[in-house]
Amino acid sequence: SGFPTLLRKELLRFWKVSFQTIAAPVITALLYLLVFAHVLEGRVTVYGTVPYTSFLIPGLMMMSMLQNAFANPSSSLIQSRITGNLVFMLLPPLSHRDIFGAYVLAAVVRGLAVGVCVWLVALYFGALVPRHPGWVLVFGVMACGIMGVLGVIAGLWSEKFDQLAAFQNFLIMPATFLSGVFYSIHTLPPFWQAVSHYNPIFYTIDGFRYGFFSVS
Repeated sequence: SGFPTLLRKELLRFWKVSFQTIAAPVITALLYLLVFAHVLEGRVTVYGTVPYTSFLIPGLMMMSMLQNAFANPSSSLIQSRITGNLVFMLLPPLSHRDIFGAYVLAAVVRGLAVGVCVWLVALYFGALVPRHPGWVLVFGVMACGIMGVLGVIAGLWSEKFDQLAAFQNFLIMPATFLSGVFYSIHTLPPFWQAVSHYNPIFYTIDGFRYGFFSVS
């Protein structure tokens, strides 16, 4: 049927350029880890006993997962619209559920693939085994699903790459960077702690970390 065909097409689309879609985000996360772990390891302890490097790894995993889950459907849709081949997806008898599900599920797969690769690379810095793998999986899948839906919205709304870049640079990037990836919000003044609680991405990262440390 149409759903698995469209899903396969979206999976192959990012897999055939995996050096750009998977390896590049992993290298970026590794650079963040090298810089921040080198500067702050031994100086900052989070949750009382968690070393800073261990605290940082789940945050980098989730940040990479969110950004790539958003990028997958948004880039696919805007490219199809600009090149004009979107019509070949609209002509077959695909329901809106099939189209929506294929794009979002492919976004989830790409996000999880990037997250797993970041975790495997981060094992070099120390064994970080989730205490609650179920919660790690639930928060990972649902967070990637949410960002995949936002990616579909951005891909449909944007009429050119500049608009899509604005959506990503002024909404997605600030929300992920200011969500406690690199710091605990308890280190912030009370006003900025309160502001952080209005950032929905903060809860995805906090819940993801709970799966690793049993602390949130």
